[in-house]
Amino acid sequence: MNERKQNRCECLKAVGVLLLLVTPAWVAAQPTPAATAAFNAYVARVETQMAARHRSANGFLAPVDFARLRRSELIVDQVTTGTGTELPGALLHDWRGAAFIAGGKGADFERLMEDFSAYSKVYAPQVLSARLLERDGDHLQATMRIRQKHVLTVVMDTAYDITFGRLDAQHGYSISRSKEIAEISSPGTPHERALGRSEEHGFLWRMNTYWSYEERDGGLYIEIESVSLSRSIPTGLGWAIGPFIESVPRDSLEFTLRATCDALLKRP
Repeated sequence: MNERKQNRCECLKAVGVLLLLVTPAWVAAQPTPAATAAFNAYVARVETQMAARHRSANGFLAPVDFARLRRSELIVDQVTTGTGTELPGALLHDWRGAAFIAGGKGADFERLMEDFSAYSKVYAPQVLSARLLERDGDHLQATMRIRQKHVLTVVMDTAYDITFGRLDAQHGYSISRSKEIAEISSPGTPHERALGRSEEHGFLWRMNTYWSYEERDGGLYIEIESVSLSRSIPTGLGWAIGPFIESVPRDSLEFTLRATCDALLKRP
């Protein structure tokens, strides 16, 4: 695609998004009870399968080409097919990524995950701020302000329930479940406010993130899986909003995985 055509395509996307934002039909309040129930059932299956893997050092991580990882490749795959799994008025997205950090240690990974004060540096520009609210052993409550930029920029305040677990010194995991996600209007200005439930656009309704790590082969294998729920694509507007809805889950997961690898490689 030449530069002129690419610019024209981007302009069309931007116009389409602007039309959506000013169209009442685009506002999608909250997911339907049926979509929420389907998401919860899917997550339950994911967590059951993951728990089974985490009971043994053999097959602790999901199957992947470990040789490619040791060659410093990142592997990112979509677990769901297409844009996402269609639910009533919603889309479910499931992406998984893996990487290998030569010389990496599980203890360093855990310290990185628990250092919320550093998230705005490690995961900039997606994470604007992060704060630990409460800790009870390996159970944490935390908040984050995140920013997603794909044609338009969306800022959200998110709250998570996080649990860390270990099989042994070489194998561990974390489970992060979103408790609340609020879209922010005019962030960083005197007019900043959280949109009400009837005003939100449904860019992200739910997001669960699962990390697993295995220390072997002279380094650390890390795996991240993200299961999220967003609004569905309005009929006839897939050309404008489809790429946004599809790209955010993958791009966000890949960015988080790369940033984590970079941070671990910088540790002494």
